[in-house]
Amino acid sequence: MLKNIPSIISPELMKALMEMGHGDEIILADGNYPSASAGPPVIRADGHGIPELLSAILSFFPLDADSENNVIFMKPNQGKNPPIWFKYDEILKKSKVIYSIKELERFDFYERTSHSYCIVASSEHALYANIILKKGVVE
Repeated sequence: MLKNIPSIISPELMKALMEMGHGDEIILADGNYPSASAGPPVIRADGHGIPELLSAILSFFPLDADSENNVIFMKPNQGKNPPIWFKYDEILKKSKVIYSIKELERFDFYERTSHSYCIVASSEHALYANIILKKGVVE
């Protein structure tokens, strides 16, 4: 056990966050995402939603402030932005990180994911809740 690490951050997830380097990307995937067949290693976060994971991860994880876009959402094929995106924006603002959001069409998102460091497979029920975070440096 360590102090001040939220229990939602498993040892495997903390190890991955620490191993990642500047520019590496991590995907927080919803329950519908094809995590196992996407290519990168999968870290299970069963029973957890993405907002809780995002909030906990951002307390340790520096976003790449020099990147044009350090947060990427999976864009729905049609319709308006998913309500969960507003929750993500609240969490990002509350964390006081510098962020810039980009939206990628589903198949472009899948392609980008195939080159990521790892995928955190959650039990998130919201549709199009997938999010990519690009790691920055600790100053």
